[in-house]
Amino acid sequence: MEFEVVGLTAETQRVYTALVGLPRGTAAQLAAACGLSVNATGRLLSAMVRDGLATRAAGRPPRFSAAAPDVALTALIQEREHRLDAARSLVRRLAESHREALRISDPDIAVELLTDREDISAAVHRLTDGSRRQVRAFDRPPYVDRPGSNLHTQVRRQRVGVVHRVIYDRAAVAWPGRLETDILPSVRTGEQARVRAQLPLKLVIGDDQAAVIPFSLAPGGHAAAYLIHRSPMLAALEALFEAEWERAAPLTGAGPADERPGRPDAETRALLTLLGSGCTDTAIARAQGWSQRTTQRRIHRLLTDLGAATRFQAAALAAQRGWFHESAPPADPRSGGAAG
Repeated sequence: MEFEVVGLTAETQRVYTALVGLPRGTAAQLAAACGLSVNATGRLLSAMVRDGLATRAAGRPPRFSAAAPDVALTALIQEREHRLDAARSLVRRLAESHREALRISDPDIAVELLTDREDISAAVHRLTDGSRRQVRAFDRPPYVDRPGSNLHTQVRRQRVGVVHRVIYDRAAVAWPGRLETDILPSVRTGEQARVRAQLPLKLVIGDDQAAVIPFSLAPGGHAAAYLIHRSPMLAALEALFEAEWERAAPLTGAGPADERPGRPDAETRALLTLLGSGCTDTAIARAQGWSQRTTQRRIHRLLTDLGAATRFQAAALAAQRGWFHESAPPADPRSGGAAG
């Protein structure tokens, strides 16, 4: 029967259903309608009154009426949901205790080796999708998944309050097409982004629960990866991220496009971002799909328009004019970006 899931027996459901259609019914009338004995029906009605499913009117014989189903049964459903939530919480605590006990007896379980490209991708997606507070990442080539393939998922997670903090290697910013199609859209929807000239490794950390790092820093080392669970190694990776975050420069040029006269167009804003990230002419040309000559001409024209003698001065003058905004300030690591 449908209401067994909230603790009602088949007989109780049968009597309650009959009572809904027979207000002020007696035990005898309900017994006849349900094919039960009068004594059994009387006991069921008394229990229903006690549980708030029915009311009893004084008199001889007593008459019963069903409580409103949308009130009485919803209350039972909510009570069962609270009990299920408590059971889930206990399962999580037991699972954590189980994992900790296994790690004490077998320390190797703190680290899993992933040797399949699909397993690595699935592990990263589980880690980022399962995070409730924050995702932290070092983003640098090479990539297991196509850069930007998780953009829609990340935007959705940011909208429900999951903070993404990403440090981009300069090579990631200069990856062809990456800046306009992935990095800047991520930042404009809430990602907190910074840049380092060079990152020590690729890294994704979900909350304070797990991390994924490459198996090796040698060429091809990203074809295998380590999945690291809560352990001193994970704590060390978290400390490494926070140290690099303090040293990294905020990613500039991430504000929304401004079409007012005198404001830079999208290509100029991208050029400012690449210059601010310290990219070389060659890296800028590759990122934007320009020739070396075109890149040098555009940089020279930008410096002239700003009245700047150096690239650093150009970025500073552009900031003074309000041409771009720095990323959001760093989040409290306890309150909660991401690379594949």
